[in-house]
Amino acid sequence: MHRDPKGIYLFSPSSAVLDPAAVELARERLKALGFRTALDRTALAKHERFAGTDRQRAAAVQRALRQRHPVVMATRGGYGLSRLLHLIDWQAVADSGKVFVGHSDFTVFNLALLARTGAESLAGPTAVADFGQKSLDDLTADLFTEALRDELEVLCFESPDSDAVDARGVLWGGNLAMVASLLGTPYMPNIDGGILFLEDVGEHPYRIERMLTQLLHAGVLARQKAIVLGRFTEYRLVPHDNGYDLGAVIAWLRSACRVPVVTGLPYGHVKLKATLPVGRKVGIATEGGQAYLLLREHH
Repeated sequence: MHRDPKGIYLFSPSSAVLDPAAVELARERLKALGFRTALDRTALAKHERFAGTDRQRAAAVQRALRQRHPVVMATRGGYGLSRLLHLIDWQAVADSGKVFVGHSDFTVFNLALLARTGAESLAGPTAVADFGQKSLDDLTADLFTEALRDELEVLCFESPDSDAVDARGVLWGGNLAMVASLLGTPYMPNIDGGILFLEDVGEHPYRIERMLTQLLHAGVLARQKAIVLGRFTEYRLVPHDNGYDLGAVIAWLRSACRVPVVTGLPYGHVKLKATLPVGRKVGIATEGGQAYLLLREHH
């Protein structure tokens, strides 16, 4: 059965919205796509760097569960959700049937929900970063709409340097820094035979590698069927790197962990962003320089 959600509730669980006009632009664009929107009453609140106090933002999650719209989207990422994890009733989130979507800092929400309840959520666009910018990537909008309607069955992307793989497993992951931050906590999913996808922004390759080594030594990477790399953007190399770049990190990852590595996933802090079902069993395969992420199987 296909979902046909027509309403999106916007809330701000992380950093404060800097430009309220971007939220209004996002609402106009979502309306043009056929969605009604509602804005949480504290979505534009400010407390220090956050969109309100911890209690205010946790209360916004509770309001999101009670309101009528079936989809709940974060206005933006930034930082702040990690402070709320112990304040959220995760079973109530799962029982609500709401579809939560966001990326970046929202990774900890996706993964905590999965760890505590096994429920699915979406890693995908946010209001400000994607629908509230000067230009909207049409494919990002299409992929978002298709994902909400359960119409997106296969995501195909160029992946010329990927390892050979044909596997099935639970899709999970998101922002690398946020994934690493959950290690050792009750909000880190315990996934065996999963498909782990990762991205990050503003992190030098050595810092990316350092977080990957944390996942490696914790035994997380070796337990996956595949590691799928999205976009790692907005970092600056220095002369001291002497040829050490993101490619060197990927080469090290392959040598340190005998798990197939797939590159090129259209996901991260970039304009073209797929909407991905965190917690769903999916398939991943590579062939002829292409990768295929099977998101919905026919039975």
